[in-house]
Amino acid sequence: MKPSDLLTRRGFLGLLAGVAALGATGPILAKPRLRNPCRPAEFPDLEHYPRLNTLWQEIDPHQFWDCHVHLAGTGDSKSGIVLGAQLASARHPLQYGQRLVYMNGGCTDSSQGVDISYVSRLLQLIDAMPQGAKTLLFAFDRFHDEAGRPDSDKLTMYVPDEYARSLAAAYPARFEWAASIHPYRNDSLPALQQAVAGGARAIKWLPSAMGIDPAAPRCDDFYRALATADLPLIVHCGQEQAVEGKGRQHLNNPLRLRRALDAGVRVVVAHCASMGTDIDLDRGPAGPKTDSFRLFSRMMDEPRAQGLLFGDISAITLRNRPLAITKTLLSRTDWHSRLLHGSDYPLPGILPLIAPASLARAGLLPGDSIDGLEKLREHNPLLFDFALKRLLRWQGNSFAASVFQTRLFFTRA
Repeated sequence: MKPSDLLTRRGFLGLLAGVAALGATGPILAKPRLRNPCRPAEFPDLEHYPRLNTLWQEIDPHQFWDCHVHLAGTGDSKSGIVLGAQLASARHPLQYGQRLVYMNGGCTDSSQGVDISYVSRLLQLIDAMPQGAKTLLFAFDRFHDEAGRPDSDKLTMYVPDEYARSLAAAYPARFEWAASIHPYRNDSLPALQQAVAGGARAIKWLPSAMGIDPAAPRCDDFYRALATADLPLIVHCGQEQAVEGKGRQHLNNPLRLRRALDAGVRVVVAHCASMGTDIDLDRGPAGPKTDSFRLFSRMMDEPRAQGLLFGDISAITLRNRPLAITKTLLSRTDWHSRLLHGSDYPLPGILPLIAPASLARAGLLPGDSIDGLEKLREHNPLLFDFALKRLLRWQGNSFAASVFQTRLFFTRA
């Protein structure tokens, strides 16, 4: 396998997982380039880096919502978080090791409690940003079978809606929340009504991990209710590596979301489907495989998607994403009004996943920004992710200010 192949396959996170599983506190992971040092969230040397001092020009912090932030933990508090066996047991070394890496990215401390320290660190990061800036916290529903029953054997992780809602209620100046409701559930519609009443700003799905087919007719009632509530649906599309979905990756095909669009639902394709391949269903159920991002691009250009289909730019700068995708997103300025900033936190806190120097060599970042970005990341991965994407440029194009001012998208009547 060539080194470049390693970064486009599950092997990259597997490599990190192996390092974590072999010695989460050992000398290998302790190297700064692999382990998040979890420095204070305030970056004391900001004034020494001119490019970082201009990040908020043209951006109103009160309109800034990072729309892709994961809640995580182990359930060692009253959060209600439940981990499936693949994440909770070292008998599943790949997934277990990945969880250790993610928890380091989120600077958790088992002596304080994993759930509590994860949220505490997240609050520190967002509090170090200008007043008004917020994050959208994701709940995560269980896997459900075709009969709409939870299947504990296929459970990856469960983060209750109530936990996400309670955090947003406790810290309204910094947190908003997105519910996660499986549409096959017998109580899916009452649960959706409850989420709307509780101030949820969106619904989040990860089809392969939850067992959801977005193209299934049984989703129609849920879609109609979403459209009536004008609540956006954020859906992971393309290959998924963070949580197991063996044999169900096809459910992440962006073309399967056309049913939601036809029902009038505003759909956000997480990561702009920036990794993996899917069957081109437009050429039949056994059609050829093509890049998931190419299918997303096709949909973005379809008349029926105007005003309904959006993409979030979380994870597009990870090392396992093709650089050509970031270049395309920067160049397609006609899409910028339909792109939304998200960090996919805690991933920006996993240091090896993003290489500013590689982006600079590709002509996507100014070379004199690398040192400041690298140091900023060790203090504040949320601010680092925002800074990185603000500084991205290709052939004279950078992301429009509107990409980072996402509040209006989630709060419109």
